[in-house]
Amino acid sequence: MAGKLILIPTTLGDENPYNVLPRDIFPVIQSVSHFFVEDVRTARRFIKKIDPERNIDSLEFFEINKRTRYADLSEFFAKYATEHDFGVISEAGCPGVADPGADVVRIAHQRGIIVKPIVGPSSILLSLMASGMNGQQFAFAGYIPVKHPARGKAIKHLEHRVYYEDQTQIFIETPYRNNSLMQDLVRTLDEKTLLCVACDLTLETEYIATKPVREWKKGLPDLHKRPAIFLIGK
Repeated sequence: MAGKLILIPTTLGDENPYNVLPRDIFPVIQSVSHFFVEDVRTARRFIKKIDPERNIDSLEFFEINKRTRYADLSEFFAKYATEHDFGVISEAGCPGVADPGADVVRIAHQRGIIVKPIVGPSSILLSLMASGMNGQQFAFAGYIPVKHPARGKAIKHLEHRVYYEDQTQIFIETPYRNNSLMQDLVRTLDEKTLLCVACDLTLETEYIATKPVREWKKGLPDLHKRPAIFLIGK
């Protein structure tokens, strides 16, 4: 009988997993020995936090990233799928959302393998919940361009969708470029457009604020190297 593919959420930062993850996750991790992971070192640390007595060296890891070949994923499935359950662990949050885990899930469906998602923290949903913006119509745009003028055009395009489609726009940036993005947003967006910044979600240093752009111009938070997510709305 084929195993299951279990989508295992992780914490959004360096915090105690017992504080933010549902208890259902812990026995699952203790029972699974084959994992698709975005980063092996991060996954090993996470599993060790959950199960300190686990022999990490006895586990099988297959790293998934932008360089992973589809054929290699299929080969890993073919080798173990008839005997084992698989776990999928993202770098942070829920696997398959804004990370390469979606390819693994697609192959599982093609092979008739049961896919089992487990509830966990998602920065996209947590930020939307806390923003006060339209939660009926929204879109996640991922990373927007870094260089100008492409970045400015992308920001204006997202703002256009806010006003003409009544759709909240959600996007992210590499943490060391957060401050630069924040400056570009307040410089480019209309002063009345709402901008939400959700930073360090679920951590003790969590910061969430929604203000019109004209209010952000009075002072910007320091977001350098802090995991953050940005939303614009009306």
